[in-house]
Amino acid sequence: MFPFEDSVKVVGIVGSIVMTDQITKERTCVIGIGNEYRNDDGIGLFVARRIREQRIPGIAVLELSGEGGGLMSAWNSANTVILVDAVASGAQCGTTYRIDARRQTIPSDFFHYSTHAFSVAESIELAKVIGKLPEHCVLFGIEGKDFGMGMTVSQAVQDASDQVVALILNEIDCAKSNRIPVV
Repeated sequence: MFPFEDSVKVVGIVGSIVMTDQITKERTCVIGIGNEYRNDDGIGLFVARRIREQRIPGIAVLELSGEGGGLMSAWNSANTVILVDAVASGAQCGTTYRIDARRQTIPSDFFHYSTHAFSVAESIELAKVIGKLPEHCVLFGIEGKDFGMGMTVSQAVQDASDQVVALILNEIDCAKSNRIPVV
């Protein structure tokens, strides 16, 4: 049994990535993105699991690989989407970013290590163009250092995840009460 609400239909599993055929009926969705077998790239999944442990009513928590079409499908019926992923911009390992995807452009070089030709940044920009971006869409990025094969997350990335979990919980609280997050 998977720790998802009953309204999620699991259609496949790749490693620990659970794929669904639709988002839940919930209007707020947290999507952890990554590959736990590529060291720091797994931090988005780790953060999503920590959010899921909170068992917040009305919040769907998904884990995805970051493939563009899958992301757009997952957030299709959501009003608020909070994404969390590792980024690689060249900044200090553990640096955190909060990007309001409705108001800011996501630098495509954040995801240059991605194995997908259609990354998170391109998914968001395409969704903007075709009118499929949720009303509220925020990306939290944590600067990674090691994206090689393995399952060890850098200490600075782990430490930054505590801050990102707190920021995501604040976003969720604000979404539920229609307030603007204080960051």
